[in-house]
Amino acid sequence: MSEHYWIIGASTGIGADLALQLGAEGHTVTISARNEAKLEEVASKYPKQISCLPMDICNELSIESAFSKFEALDKLPDCVVISAGTYSPQTVSHFSLENAEKTMALNYIGTCRILERLLPIFQSRDKGHIALIASVAGYQGLPKSLAYGPTKAALINLAEGLQIELMNSNVKVQVINPGFVKTPLTAQNKFNMPFLMEPEEAARKIAQGLKKDQFEIAFPLPFVLILKTIRLLPYWLSLKLIAKLTS
Repeated sequence: MSEHYWIIGASTGIGADLALQLGAEGHTVTISARNEAKLEEVASKYPKQISCLPMDICNELSIESAFSKFEALDKLPDCVVISAGTYSPQTVSHFSLENAEKTMALNYIGTCRILERLLPIFQSRDKGHIALIASVAGYQGLPKSLAYGPTKAALINLAEGLQIELMNSNVKVQVINPGFVKTPLTAQNKFNMPFLMEPEEAARKIAQGLKKDQFEIAFPLPFVLILKTIRLLPYWLSLKLIAKLTS
């Protein structure tokens, strides 16, 4: 069955590869991001399935315009995947309030801007599918992730709260927690990234997970299990293990 997906943050990285994966499967896909040229490059691979809707997730007027276009056509998507995000390494020696604010504004507050418009629509029709792309970095503090990690922890917490409130409705909520995926953002890392994945593989796993009823889509499984097990340990041991794992 063909679905209409709206992927926000699809000009590069996981969002772009997910759009291509869903387009290859024959679904209707609308892709959004600030960079219209990159969106058109992605859409050109499957022009019959993928269409572009440029939007800045940090700009209220841009979001309002995008929703107005959907509403005018009465074609609000079945599933909205919020993938927009940024990452700039932040360490103790280079701690920056500006970087923390910029990262939170895009990764978390931007998501909330979309949800403010989307939730009333999905609730009024008692149907819809929301997927938030967070990260395993939200499970546990990681090196160089002092700005990025907290935003992903916030998204996981947000998704959990949404799921609890919406579990008796027909609005489906999922949180997507990838491990390290080879993208322009992770290329900035100079530390060991265990179980590093290609973006195409990550997109396949997400596309498969979106069709299932599970709340969390997390991968690669070995890394997820390691991190979730470490979380059960006392801090004096868990933090030493994380330091060793990423050294």
